[in-house]
Formats: sequence, structure tokens, C-alpha cells
Amino acid sequence: MSDADVDKAQIPEEEMKDKFCDPENPVSISFRDISAAAYKIRDGVQYTPCSLSQMSQTYDMQIYFKKDFKERGARFTLLQLSPEQKKKGVIAASAGNHALALSYHGMTLGIPITVVMPIVAPLMKVSACRQYGANVIVTGADIGESKKHAMGISKIKGFLYINGYDHPDILAGQGTMGLEILSQVPELDACIIPVGGGGLIAGAALAIKSLNPNVQIIGVESERCASFSAALKAGHPVYTKSLSTLADGLAVPTIGVNAFCTAKSLIDKMVTVKEEYIALAILRLIEQEKAVVEGAGATGLAAVIQGLLPELKGKKVAIALCGGNIDTTALGRVLERGLAAEGRLVRFVVTVSDRPGGIAELTKIIAGLGVSIKDILHERAWLKSDVFSVQVKCVVETRDMEHSKELERKLREVYSQVVWGPQYTGTVDSE
Repeated sequence: MSDADVDKAQIPEEEMKDKFCDPENPVSISFRDISAAAYKIRDGVQYTPCSLSQMSQTYDMQIYFKKDFKERGARFTLLQLSPEQKKKGVIAASAGNHALALSYHGMTLGIPITVVMPIVAPLMKVSACRQYGANVIVTGADIGESKKHAMGISKIKGFLYINGYDHPDILAGQGTMGLEILSQVPELDACIIPVGGGGLIAGAALAIKSLNPNVQIIGVESERCASFSAALKAGHPVYTKSLSTLADGLAVPTIGVNAFCTAKSLIDKMVTVKEEYIALAILRLIEQEKAVVEGAGATGLAAVIQGLLPELKGKKVAIALCGGNIDTTALGRVLERGLAAEGRLVRFVVTVSDRPGGIAELTKIIAGLGVSIKDILHERAWLKSDVFSVQVKCVVETRDMEHSKELERKLREVYSQVVWGPQYTGTVDSE
């Protein structure tokens, strides 16, 4: 049977369940599991830095960025397979990072890997998995549909299905990041971790709390898919509608049962961040850290920028930056959103005289303030009441928010018709 025919196969519902992630019998991993994982993966996973950031002064806290990739759990899980299963291979559903981790370590360990990715998965991640030799199947509107397809293939072909955020070995492997953070940042006060399915925060929180219970564990989600927060409120994992988000790697509608069982008593605080602050965090990381981080990995910094964690002022804080696989075509749009959120990219419409020199006067004012024009468009046809005026729509780049406000004040002094900001939707009638 081909992979495309799996959805048509009549597989009993009870056989489609993941035996390692049973809601009726959740598994809470132990610190011993994490220690074992650290020993087994020590030669196959790079020891990543956790360095003090120059952003510390800006936000009045000692910020240490742990620039890591979610490969630890994947390697440990593959190493734990039986010889027979290593020959057959494994399968997973993933929008990106878990698929990449399995594909890479499957290649290095000689284990066949099949990954099912939703149609919304970034093309860069799909291509990278194929370059690592994985069999990549792109199907499903979201990760839920992709998982169903992957589970069907696993039952038919004998592949082991590996849940990227809830398999016990995944949790144990991810927990080794927590061990590294504590060894790299003495006297740590808090650790901020992005949360999607919950696997990373479950493992890392267990490792950190086991060695130092006084460290505050803070989870961060996108407000467009706050499934872990919903689970904490309900007392168990619940379905949460996932909307389009820059943090696509965190868009998991239902968190893992094992992850929840392990992490629920270890997390001190959960916060949700807005999309514009995720974009701003990506921009800040590129400009100040020279680090390209995808939306999911940047949510921890986004929470700090948004001002959601004032209690961390003056504290020593580690922030996990997990994942640099932002799609190249999307990066430019994300950076523009970040510039707009910071007030450095501004759009406005001003009505000026249509007589000779009218637009020239406007551009002279803009240039005189040291503002750069990125785009300019003038429209005559939509102005109903004054045939001798013209609307000029501008997109300009400024140094910062104060510079933008200075431009706005100057334009309002000179012109009576100014529409400032993104509320502009079409025409402005001069009356």
C-alpha cells in the first residue's frame, strides 16, 4: 500500500492510538531519565552556549540566551530503539523542528526516517528534511491531520510513531538542556522557555527544579495558540483552536499528556505574548545578537519586551532560544512587522496642494527631519471635494518611536489633513 492510500485504509480507531501517550495512563519522567539521556547523547549533540546578552542593560536584568536546537530528544529516542526497530525505521508528524532533528540524527545513525508535514510547513524545513535523506510526505491542513496520516502509515508499515513533544524519551532528552543551563549560569533566578506541546518545558523544568528548586520556571505561548495555559486551567490537556501565528512551531492544539503530567507542578508562571512582540523579538535578536531565531524560539524574549515579567528586574534570567529555521521568504515580512511595532516603519496619508511644488514641499519636510522615504504614492481620483488637492500616501523609516512622533507633530503643524498609522484603509476625503 502506498503512502497516499493510507487515508483510505480501514484501520480500527483503537489501533490508531499512540501507546506511549495514553491520556488514561500518563507517564511522568524522572530526573534519572534525564541523567541517562545526557550520558547517551553526549557524543552526538553539540554543547551550546548560554551567553550574557547586551540586552541586559535595556531590560534591567541579567539575560543569558541559551541558543539551542530541539535535537536532544530525537537523538535519545532513536538510540533507545531496539535493533529490529532501527532497521524498520520510525515516523513522525511535525511542522518543522522535530522532523529536522529526526531526519538529521536518523541519517547519522543509519535509521530510516519518514516525516509527515502539514501543507503550511515552511518550505525550507521540508527541503532540509529531504536533504538529510528522510522520506517526506506533505499532507494535512494542520499538524492534527498530519499526525492521523502518520499514525496510519505506522500501523501499516511497522514504523514506530514518535511524538515530538510527548514521547517519554523525547522529554528526557529535552531535559538535558536544563542541565546545561544550570552548569553555565550559576545562581540562576529564572528560566523562560517557549511552550508548544510541552515537551521542552517538561524536561527542562524537571532537570532545573531537581537541582535547584528555587529557580522560577516561566512558560511562554503565543496568544494565538495558548493550549498549555488552557490545560492548566482545565486540569488536563484540552483542545485549543490554533490560529495562524509567527510562532508556528508552538501551534499545537492539544498538548502532550505526559508533558502535562510532568510539568504541571513545576511551572511557576505561564504568559501569552502578542504577535507584534514576537516580530519585534526576532528583529532585536537579529540586530543586537546577530542571531536568526524563528518565531517559536523568540517568544521568551517577546515576553520580556512586552513587559509581562516585571518581577524579574535585577534577576539573573536564562531564556531558551530554540530553533533558527524561519522560512527565508517570511523573514523579510517579519522584520517589517518588527520595525512597525517599534515605530521605525510608519505609514501615513497627508493631503497636500496639487499645484506645482506641493509634493516637493512634503518631501522636503520629511528629508529635513532625517526620515527616509521607503514608498510614496499620490492619488487624485478618490478626493471628492477639492480638485486642487492630492492625497499622498507614504511609508517612511525613522530611527525610533520618538523620531516618528516628531515627524507626526511637524506634519500636523503644516497640514490640516493627516491620517497617521495603520488605521488608513483607503481614501481620505478633504472637506
